[in-house]
Amino acid sequence: MAKSDTKKFLTEIFAWWSGQTWGTRLWIKRFGNFVGTDEFGNRYYQDKKANRRYVTYAGYADASAIPPGWHGWMHHRTDVVPASADYKPREWEKPHQANLTGTAEAYRPDGSLLNKGERPRVTGDYQAWSPE
Repeated sequence: MAKSDTKKFLTEIFAWWSGQTWGTRLWIKRFGNFVGTDEFGNRYYQDKKANRRYVTYAGYADASAIPPGWHGWMHHRTDVVPASADYKPREWEKPHQANLTGTAEAYRPDGSLLNKGERPRVTGDYQAWSPE
């Protein structure tokens, strides 16, 4: 077994945040039907008996990495699988954007402790409360 294969094997056993674990793999093999794959490589399954739906992530387990169409399917808002020919995205659905919280690219407005600059002055659209 190569070094990378050993690392992948151990990661699947112990690390739930990086793809799927062995428990997930066995559960899906026993009870799951493959439904489709999204553009990021995430794989989607539906339980054979119960009405449960599963996703195995291509990388780290990050729920924000599910595109809008698949999110609707995962949460039972639609039964139309986005990988099928019948699926048509709504005009208001936007392309997926990664959640950048906790990274250097995260949004930091002026006045934030992690951004230079000063917080803009209040524009007068409200009156601040002060105790008397």
